[in-house]
Amino acid sequence: MTTQEKTDTRRRSPSRPKQPSVAIESLIYEVMDGRPLYYRGYEDVLAGHKTPEEVMGSSSLQWVLASYFMRIMIRQLDDKKYWFASNEAGVHIDHRNNLAHDIAIYDKLVLTPRKINTKYADVPAIVAVEIDVKADISRVQDFNYVNRKTQKLLDFGSEKVIWVFSSTQQVMVAGKNADAWLTMDWHRDLLLHDGQTFNIGQYLDEEGISVIG
Repeated sequence: MTTQEKTDTRRRSPSRPKQPSVAIESLIYEVMDGRPLYYRGYEDVLAGHKTPEEVMGSSSLQWVLASYFMRIMIRQLDDKKYWFASNEAGVHIDHRNNLAHDIAIYDKLVLTPRKINTKYADVPAIVAVEIDVKADISRVQDFNYVNRKTQKLLDFGSEKVIWVFSSTQQVMVAGKNADAWLTMDWHRDLLLHDGQTFNIGQYLDEEGISVIG
């Protein structure tokens, strides 16, 4: 191919569509202590390498686990007493802290119908379940994110905070009046609420799902 032909080919080659610019504010996952925490991978979005949906969406394992917890709640807990929240349910603690729950159980006597509106819930969940860390915690000041968020939720009034870490196949359970927060292998029965238990490892085995750590 001659130099002229190569030049003509380059001219005819369609250019890659330019990614629309994304406002960094739209990539905020939570606000903690007045500082925004962005979705993990937000820098790739700003650089045009990924779309916002790619970093905001859940993995197939994450939504399977979320569905598992919701199934337990709906089937085994009293929906006359409780609300069952999902889909990054927002919780407004104060003007410096707006957090999110993957799954949560709310007491209907606390989150009354009059408090249901278009804003974040401003009362504590009884139980909050977090499935993996979705925030970017690459900065040194955010390394202790899990413990800080857990303590804030407990101080706000939640009775229990449960973290599921799929990469290590572990579960952390933090209770309001517990002497210690326990991190355990997820192949065991653990208390969710009102005597109902969950066992992630057993459930995944029953569904034929193998998680590679």
